[in-house]
Amino acid sequence: MFDILIKDGNIVDGTGTKSFISDVAIKDGKIAEVGKISQKAKREIDADGHLVTPGWVDIHTHYDGQSLWDPYLTPSSWHGCTTVVMGNCGVGFAPVSPNKEQWLIELMESVEDIPGSALNEGIDWQWESFPEYLDALEKLPRVLDVGTQVPHCAVRSYVMGDRCIEQKTAGSEDIKKMADIVQEGLQAGALGFSTSRTIVHRTLEGDLVPGTYAGEAELFGIAEGMNKAGHGVLQMASDLGEADGDLKWMAKLSKDYNVGVSLNLFQNDFLPNQYKDILQRMKDVNANGANISAQVSGRTVGLILGLETTMQPFMRKPAYMKIANLPLEQRVIEMNKPEVRKAILSNEGWDPSPEAKRFLQGWEKMFRLGNPPKYEPLQSECLSERSKSEGINPEEIAYDILLEFDGKGLIYYPFLNYSNYNLDCALEMMMAPHTVFGGSDGGAHCGTICDVSLPTYNLSYWGRDRTRGEKVAIEWLVHKQTMGTALIHGLNDRGCIKEGLIADLNIIDLEELAIDSPKVAYDLPTGARRLVQGSKGYKHTIKSGIPIFEDGEPTSELPGRLIRGPQARIN
Repeated sequence: MFDILIKDGNIVDGTGTKSFISDVAIKDGKIAEVGKISQKAKREIDADGHLVTPGWVDIHTHYDGQSLWDPYLTPSSWHGCTTVVMGNCGVGFAPVSPNKEQWLIELMESVEDIPGSALNEGIDWQWESFPEYLDALEKLPRVLDVGTQVPHCAVRSYVMGDRCIEQKTAGSEDIKKMADIVQEGLQAGALGFSTSRTIVHRTLEGDLVPGTYAGEAELFGIAEGMNKAGHGVLQMASDLGEADGDLKWMAKLSKDYNVGVSLNLFQNDFLPNQYKDILQRMKDVNANGANISAQVSGRTVGLILGLETTMQPFMRKPAYMKIANLPLEQRVIEMNKPEVRKAILSNEGWDPSPEAKRFLQGWEKMFRLGNPPKYEPLQSECLSERSKSEGINPEEIAYDILLEFDGKGLIYYPFLNYSNYNLDCALEMMMAPHTVFGGSDGGAHCGTICDVSLPTYNLSYWGRDRTRGEKVAIEWLVHKQTMGTALIHGLNDRGCIKEGLIADLNIIDLEELAIDSPKVAYDLPTGARRLVQGSKGYKHTIKSGIPIFEDGEPTSELPGRLIRGPQARIN
């Protein structure tokens, strides 16, 4: 007898091939049979009219701290994820030297906008080495599977101490120690090594994070350690200022040390066509034996501006600062007073820097987000264009938006993937060879960005709702965030609905599938703030053969585990 029998579902199996109507049987946590099944099961689920997909495999998250206190890893688990990979962008919590714990917390706070108070309260630091960190992770029951990566910043700090920031070039002995630590971490179960080469990532003091300008000797030395471990992907956040130059050393590293490289790729407003060059160069170097892939997003990367978030247009104006510390309800009352409104809308006493003006007064890139949220708005909907058509100052429009929904109205500022005021660039990137979905940043950017809903958004918007251009086949979308992402890290036991693989599944009502507007929750340790985003349409999410969510509600089952290293295909 099977444990679960899913009947008459529209099977989208993760391979990218055409969907088909079939049954799926589950036994002992694995997919036992796919086809027309007459054998009985302890439980039968009617999936008629619903999609049956593999569980989403999200390879770009930052749950390095949250995974130590939150068994549900929300919001990712609300969006059909059954596997997440954390430790991206070079930041994390192991290895850690004695008395360096606070420094790593502050680094994570600065780079990934995760409240330091929550990290201080939620992490108990039962480790020094990366293998000991894995042992600590393994102790906590959880709803989904978690994979890890060894973070460059932590490794460099552990080996070089205070020199990790000041010294761009590591010595040969430093490199040897770093390589040994990375090798040890991979052999203990890490899936890869991550680093950052972007000027955006800085410490609380404003310094570039350790390893930003690490030379080839350091990166190749670490890659040699990865090679000795026998597996591992080098994940990198990078500005890629010179597509050819950066890809040259990445290609050499990949070929010489048999290491896969995974980089983040977006369109930016300063070089809006650069992503095209990078895609072409990736194609060229991969044809010559390299293994480089890009994590891309199905929508913009955008700042969320509101009265409860980190940023909003009036935050530094003297008149607003007088009421900034009031509870939200009282602030809204004050902001609705004509005299307060007039004072805040004036620029008296405020002389913004060019950077502040760009992000706080960039009306040409600001939109009302609304509910349901709109992530591909028309240029005519930006506040500067609305100002022209409505004859109202854009600041007044922004002010009124923020006061919507009892002060919970949101403004959206798409700063990546929206140079042309459409998502055609995202379409080009996601349909290109050697790309998979990434960039959700689950667990991070708690007060500024909320992209954790990407798996749900990709399916509902690109597969069903888009009206401003091409849509994408459901089968291809599912492939890009299941089998495609799983194989990046050698997770050959999931991401596909095949007999013998882990029974990680979503049963989805595609007509109902939707994302909620982001909202601020105060549910981190110490009551710290974060942006969260819910979903609708997931009828069942099954992890290792056990239902973990049904109609959006948790079942209290916690079948997830720590993933240790690449996983062989199960047959």
